[in-house]
Amino acid sequence: MRLGARGRYAVMAMTDLAARQGAVEGRAVALADIAARQEISLSYLEQLFARLRRRGLVISARGPGGGYRLAKDADQTLISEIIIAVDEPMRATRCNAKQAKGCMSKGERCMTHDLWDEMGRRIQGYLASVSLADVLAGKLRDSVSDEGRSAA
Repeated sequence: MRLGARGRYAVMAMTDLAARQGAVEGRAVALADIAARQEISLSYLEQLFARLRRRGLVISARGPGGGYRLAKDADQTLISEIIIAVDEPMRATRCNAKQAKGCMSKGERCMTHDLWDEMGRRIQGYLASVSLADVLAGKLRDSVSDEGRSAA
């Protein structure tokens, strides 16, 4: 499964927003500042944040000192919500989820369909279990290194 630029950049920008907003409580963060820190095109971020705003994940503030704020606390904002909000598909199969048929030329499913489908579900489940606060706290790094040690 490949996560595209929209999803990656949206998560990067939202994590930056959560970190900056947490540093100065309630202050809106300018997209230009996020774009500079994360090295993402400002026009691209504007498109992403329009989608995030429509999905209720961020609130915009106009005027001097304007920018964006998280619509809910970082510990309540899930990574899966961010990715879905920017219309990033989270599936590992090449079959169209709305199709009754499979991806093969005669309409059947490929032999590995269930493998990729289950992997996609697990990835989605993992992303639904991780919040922006988890990313900011570095909890992911600890759990990955712990898993590596126990597998050895």
